[in-house]
Amino acid sequence: MSEEHEAETADEVDDATADDEGADAAAGDEERAETDDVDGEATDDDGRADDEGGLSTGDFVEIAYTARTVEDGQLVDTTDADVAAEEGVDDGDREFKPRTIVLGEGHIFGAVEDAVLGGDVGETGTVTVPAAEAFGEYDPDDVETISIEKIDEDDQYPGANVHVDGRHGYIQTVIGGRARVDFNHPLAGEDVEYEYEVLDVVDDREKQAAGLFEMFLDVEPELRIEVDEVEEEVLVEPDDEGDADESTDDEGDADESTDDEGDADESTDDEPEFETEVVEKETLYVESTPQLTMNQQWMFSKQQIAQDVIEKVGVDRVIVQDVIEGGGMMGGMGGMMGGMGGELEDALEDADVDADELVEELEGEGS
Repeated sequence: MSEEHEAETADEVDDATADDEGADAAAGDEERAETDDVDGEATDDDGRADDEGGLSTGDFVEIAYTARTVEDGQLVDTTDADVAAEEGVDDGDREFKPRTIVLGEGHIFGAVEDAVLGGDVGETGTVTVPAAEAFGEYDPDDVETISIEKIDEDDQYPGANVHVDGRHGYIQTVIGGRARVDFNHPLAGEDVEYEYEVLDVVDDREKQAAGLFEMFLDVEPELRIEVDEVEEEVLVEPDDEGDADESTDDEGDADESTDDEGDADESTDDEPEFETEVVEKETLYVESTPQLTMNQQWMFSKQQIAQDVIEKVGVDRVIVQDVIEGGGMMGGMGGMMGGMGGELEDALEDADVDADELVEELEGEGS
């Protein structure tokens, strides 16, 4: 309140003015009360939203699903081993079981993810994913005629799956020296019906990491998380108190701060100091197996996959370990070599060849 208004109040202005002020105050109180009610309702709404929020972006969840095309029921993907066996796609190269995904990361179709978000463990549902979101609309312009010479000789027949100039397609027809190749996805233009069940929220970080590896690579390696003590070079921070004293010092210090170029050069030439400290790091150890080592996705995207796992699981680093088991390999090789030596001597004896004379003769030729 201003001093002028306080003076007017002290001098007691007329009743009409006082009445107006009282009415204004009452109106203000009423307005504040209404605002409080609105805020209270908003808080209550937020509270209900929090209570009913359910699954949210960033959650690791275990999900089971089966996806089929809407038009003819063709199997697109499944986590059910029985369904895979019935459809004849269980070839032993993949283990059909529920998968661990991260909500909000595009690990499943967007329409399915929208249905899962906000839900709870145990919920089931069926979502129809439109073709545009699933595998794209069919584009006639992606059917091209190319020279047969661009195709491997073993794949020059109708129906063959081919890779040409970095694109995947299948051959429709072969006429003379040219092939008609469809580069659309085999399921382009197909709406997909997706049945799912949310089985659990995955909080165990080792299971989270295993789920990410399986999703990226179709490989679930043996892994573990450990805390290691690691030596690190750490930058030594300058003494802030000394800097503060210099900045608040008298005019003499001010003169020093504006000194000649020699002092500026001297401060510029100061090299940063480092010291060795022992720090704790959470390490995800991954066992390297032939299946992992030979995985093409891993070979070409190892750094990106490891970085994604580090960020989502919350570890400091990933170490992939080669495991070499002992088992008397050298002993076996030694026995084998010994056996070869005995057989060689027997063969020389049968041929009536003196081994010492043969060695002397070879040494003589070498000299």
